[in-house]
Amino acid sequence: MSGISDLTSFPPVADARARVLILGSMPGTRSLRAQQYYAHPRNAFWPIMEALFGIPADADYARRLSGLRESRIALWDTLGQCRRRGSLDSRIDTDSEIANDFNTLFRQCPRISHVFFNGAKAESSFRKHVLPVLESTRRNLHYQRLPSTSPAHASLSFDEKLTRWRIVREVLSERAGYSPPDARDHDAQASGSKSSP
Repeated sequence: MSGISDLTSFPPVADARARVLILGSMPGTRSLRAQQYYAHPRNAFWPIMEALFGIPADADYARRLSGLRESRIALWDTLGQCRRRGSLDSRIDTDSEIANDFNTLFRQCPRISHVFFNGAKAESSFRKHVLPVLESTRRNLHYQRLPSTSPAHASLSFDEKLTRWRIVREVLSERAGYSPPDARDHDAQASGSKSSP
């Protein structure tokens, strides 16, 4: 079993204002080393958040997390623990998967109405481990998979991923008349200016 690591994910980034939840699977090697969500320099997550919500991708980490909270976004991973060789989701030992405690999270963030999965593994692990034990009032939330922002998911360009991820902003814009900060300005900046991660 050489090269396989026992991994533990990060605490959630969330508060009671959150309206949507974005879920990854388990942080990659670079993220775990940096103790930061989506720390790989070619991961498209933070550039997408900049384009949609005006959260500068090059801001310090604490400022980026604050920007997510201000935008009514919660961030977490489906898995709390697992064993994995390297960084790829495909290398996770499925028998070792232990999900995070979503019943507690949803009680602490009762306004969450939409859950967006950052890639297929986050969704499949959630449906396998979380949905069967989720409180019944939370099983009818809107669940939707989005393209993975990982550089390993190279079949889509940045602009194609961004187009699919716009649904997050649309949902937030519809909720109680909320308008994400600086989104219009950053749309103009993003158009034609991003390349594939």
